[in-house]
Amino acid sequence: MSLLDSIHSPEDLRRLKPESLRQVVEDVRERHIDVVSQKGGHFGASLGVAELTVALHYAFDTPRAQLVWDTGHQAYIHKILTGRNEQLPTIRTRNGLAPFLRRNESEYDAFGAGHAATSISAAWGMAVGRDLTEQDFDVVAIIGDGAMGCGLAYEALNNAGHTGRDFIVVLNDNDMSIGPAVGAMNKYLTGVITNPAYNKMRSVVKEILHRTPTALGEVMEEVAGRLEESAKHLFTPGLIFEELGFRYVGPVDGHDVDRLVETFTRVKDMKGPILVHAITQKGKGFTPAEDDPWTWHASGPFDKVTGKGTKPSTGLPRYQKVFGKGLIELADADPRVVAITAAMPDGTSTDMFQNAHPERYFDVGIAEGHGVTFAAGLATQGVKPIVAIYSTFLQRAYDNIVHDVALQGLPVVFGMDRAGIAGEDGPTHHGTLDIAYMLAVPGMTVTAPKDGSEMLALLRLATEQNDGPWSVRWPRAAVPEAVPALAEIPPIAPYTWEILRNGGDCVLLATGTMVLTALEAAEALDTDGIRCTVVNCRFLKPYDKDVLEEMVRSHPLVVTLEEGQVTNGFGAFMAREIDDIEQSAPPRVASIGLPDDFIEHGSRNGLLAELGLDAPGVAERVRKLTRRAAELEPA
Repeated sequence: MSLLDSIHSPEDLRRLKPESLRQVVEDVRERHIDVVSQKGGHFGASLGVAELTVALHYAFDTPRAQLVWDTGHQAYIHKILTGRNEQLPTIRTRNGLAPFLRRNESEYDAFGAGHAATSISAAWGMAVGRDLTEQDFDVVAIIGDGAMGCGLAYEALNNAGHTGRDFIVVLNDNDMSIGPAVGAMNKYLTGVITNPAYNKMRSVVKEILHRTPTALGEVMEEVAGRLEESAKHLFTPGLIFEELGFRYVGPVDGHDVDRLVETFTRVKDMKGPILVHAITQKGKGFTPAEDDPWTWHASGPFDKVTGKGTKPSTGLPRYQKVFGKGLIELADADPRVVAITAAMPDGTSTDMFQNAHPERYFDVGIAEGHGVTFAAGLATQGVKPIVAIYSTFLQRAYDNIVHDVALQGLPVVFGMDRAGIAGEDGPTHHGTLDIAYMLAVPGMTVTAPKDGSEMLALLRLATEQNDGPWSVRWPRAAVPEAVPALAEIPPIAPYTWEILRNGGDCVLLATGTMVLTALEAAEALDTDGIRCTVVNCRFLKPYDKDVLEEMVRSHPLVVTLEEGQVTNGFGAFMAREIDDIEQSAPPRVASIGLPDDFIEHGSRNGLLAELGLDAPGVAERVRKLTRRAAELEPA
């Protein structure tokens, strides 16, 4: 029986003697490795904060004390210690534990988070709310994994500093985000602590104190203290945080649980805004993850002895890999093409582009808004930027898309990965809103390819047209076909739809991933005597007016399909356009898409089936619509 078996809540943890904590750290780390190796999930970040998590729950009276974790992929061990250890194998599965933090899952999850850099703002709001309602508890924001490179974190620090309110920020400094952290701030935070001048100064101070006679001890201690404080301000990250109004504590070894407990125990009795700087190693405790924290940020199931994946390959590459290869081919043919991503080189496969064209690759860090406006600036100089960001993360840059790109008509291409259902990562990562939010932008060309080849053809067309902003979306899935080299893919005429199948009873206006689903559903409906036309509506805006008018006038039932939220989506857009078409007998119009709700986590295929967005679900919906239309026909 491990010590962990006796811990069902942080209260149980706090009953242990301090000398037991190192064993707890070993137990929770081993539990995390065991579960993720079998189930897959986010991996390296939680390993890196094992000591930090144990120390925080030991030193602070949680859940009365509010711990606000950033992003949440570093919180698996937090879940283990807060009564969810037995449920941990259900994480990221339908009806199981959420992959990130959820307020409705546990009282210990003070704030939900799936996107980076929200912790300081949220925790500061809690601290102010605590004071306004005359309560008394500690509030601690834990930020790291590259999130300090996000401007939101500094907006919060700037707002919280110089107020005098009691508030603690813990900087988990592991020099990483999803990929290696980038930018000047990262170099500042992680580089200066190894500065020889600063470390020599610390050594000299300690030596002077050690040798000072007792009679002079107090005077020398004061002098040495001031000397070390001056050195700290010259050479350490303390300068920037103290200028922002925070009392700086650190750097502290983030893998010394005893030192962390001692530090937090002292800090919680200090007054005013405080920042504790802890140095950690992402992937700590699992050698492959220590050696390659980038790859081990998240993982599928693997053999925990060898580190090799155990999930069978589908045989076809994911869209992101096809995109990465095609992006290189685009840049090979056009020296003006550049790639921009926001701390997700592996997730978007722009790391492939970096290797091929390093001088034309830009990782801006967790700074989506900056990345978009940076692309706008590039576009003013005749450069052709392709911004590759997950659909859900691009939401953070919406004002930049509208104000800095579209309003000026600048030719920036947005490649949106993880569009639609993202699977096990859940509602914070599903790309459900991009169709609606891109359709709302004047001048934006909105596209959705049916397969990998069409995705590359649309990206190529976007760079060739170079006449304003474009968006191309693709799912977190394997491509359905073998994708040839870009040069072998036929060109697509701008703003045209593709009629793939003819039938007189119903027309399915399908977008993106729903095109192949619509074809499969139409074949199933043939057995019911329902003949469906299927149209590949690869251009959502501008759309093919000629084909739309032809379809509307020749079919009694028009059904739109999209892997996006139906509220204000493609279906709503088409319904408005269809209403303006002159017709003797207006058709019945219906939309099939994602509901006006936040969709939980689960397998991609399982969720699509549950939502009626697989072929059987679409076929059944069309059957019902056809029967209803027949019932409404005059006798």
